[in-house]
Amino acid sequence: MNNNISRSGILFVVSAPSGAGKTTLCDNLRLTPDFVYSVSCTTRSPRPGEIDGEDYFLLERATFERRVSQADFLEHAEVHTNFYGTPKDNVLKYLSQGVDVLIDVDTAGADQIRATTDPLILSSLVDVFIMPPNLEELRKRLIKRGTESDQQIDIRITNAAREMASWHSYRYTILSESMEEDLQKFRAIMKAERYRSTRLNFTLETPSTQPALAL
Repeated sequence: MNNNISRSGILFVVSAPSGAGKTTLCDNLRLTPDFVYSVSCTTRSPRPGEIDGEDYFLLERATFERRVSQADFLEHAEVHTNFYGTPKDNVLKYLSQGVDVLIDVDTAGADQIRATTDPLILSSLVDVFIMPPNLEELRKRLIKRGTESDQQIDIRITNAAREMASWHSYRYTILSESMEEDLQKFRAIMKAERYRSTRLNFTLETPSTQPALAL
């Protein structure tokens, strides 16, 4: 008996408070061919070294707003006067081909994705929250990063407390430790989801026990 096996794609959605290690985790995951990383659209100006189409799809504000009205985004938000959004068509294309997609969004973006009515997105969704050990440890990480002022850190801590309260909305929660441990935990989730029976399609071929009819 020969088993021809195929699998539907999985949409891995990762969220975490600022400083919890989400970006580093996703950067490490992108080093392997396990996923297609969903490139977001944005209206902000490119930063030094960023490449249009690789880091972000850079759009004019009017173009972005038109695409919002056409429901082209899986999720979108306005952050500090700039728009950000995840193109829906690319995600659907890869999922329908059995390719896994990795998306890095905040808790509001994850809420929008969960609220979709698209059956392929809903059946493919695996959302993961990266939980820092506590707010004090998160503050230490932000201070060590050295990219924000004390006032900005206070704002991020306040936002983090709000985001951490939504951990139970996610299918999985990873208590953040070292980067190696976080990566190991995520890969355990990835392996388990790839073996879920509801994602697998088997074509069973059994040899015929009846003699062929002469034509």
